[in-house]
Amino acid sequence: MTAPESPPLVEMRDMRVSYGGVHAVDDVSIDLRAGEVVGVVGGNGAGKSTLMRALSGARKADSGTILIDGEVVTITNPHDAKRHGIETIYQTLALADNLNAPANLFLGRELTNRIGDLDNAAMEDQARKVMARLNPNFTRFSSPVSSLSGGQRQAVAIARAVHFNARIMIMDEPTAALGPAETAQVRDLIRQLRAEGLGIFLVSHDIHDVFDLSDRISVMYHGKIVGTVNKADVTQDDVLSMIILGREREEATL
Repeated sequence: MTAPESPPLVEMRDMRVSYGGVHAVDDVSIDLRAGEVVGVVGGNGAGKSTLMRALSGARKADSGTILIDGEVVTITNPHDAKRHGIETIYQTLALADNLNAPANLFLGRELTNRIGDLDNAAMEDQARKVMARLNPNFTRFSSPVSSLSGGQRQAVAIARAVHFNARIMIMDEPTAALGPAETAQVRDLIRQLRAEGLGIFLVSHDIHDVFDLSDRISVMYHGKIVGTVNKADVTQDDVLSMIILGREREEATL
C-alpha cells in the first residue's frame, strides 16, 4: 500500500478578487509543492499579479480559500503572509538604496546589543553566512545597494527572504531589466532555492525564463486560469497560443 501523497505546500481554491465591477481574479484555483517552480503567465491584465497579491497579503481576496500544508489559513495583510513563510520578491525589490546589504537584510528587524544599540557586527556576520550560501562571490557588504548590479541586488532581496525562513516565494518579474550575465545569476539562485525545497511562484512575461525554470506553467486570461501544464509536455509555442487565445492547450493548437 503506497503512502498518501503529502498535500501541496500552498493551495489557493476558488479565489475571487474584484476592483469595482471588474473581476480581476475570477474563480481561480492553483497549487504549489515544495521544491517546485510554478510559472504564472498571461498578458497584461490577465490577473496573475492580482492573484499573487492575494497570497502575499497585499490585496485581500473577496472570496476563496488558502491552504498551507493542507490547513486553511487567513491572509489579510503582508504580516499574515510572512507568518506563514510567504515572502515576495517584487520587481522593484523594495531595498533601501542608501543602506548596505546587511542593513537591508535586517531592515525593520534590526539586531541590537545589550544596551539597545544596533549590532552591526552581528548583522554583517549573519548576512555573510546567508550570502555565502546564495552567492559565494558576493563581497560588497559595506557598499550601499545603490552601487550594486541588478543581479547582486536581487541576491540581497532573496537573502532577506531566505534568512527569515521563507518556504513559499513569489517572484515578480525577477529578471526584468537585467543583462544576460545578471539574468543567468538570478536563474541560478532560483534553481538553488528550488533544490533546497522552497516552493516558488514565478510571475514573468519572459517565456524563456518560464521554460528555463518552471516545472509547471499556469496560464491566466481575463482573470481565469485557462490551463496548467507540465513544462516537459509542451512547447513554448503551445504556451504562447494559450496566452494569446485564452484556451486550453488542445483547443489553442487546433
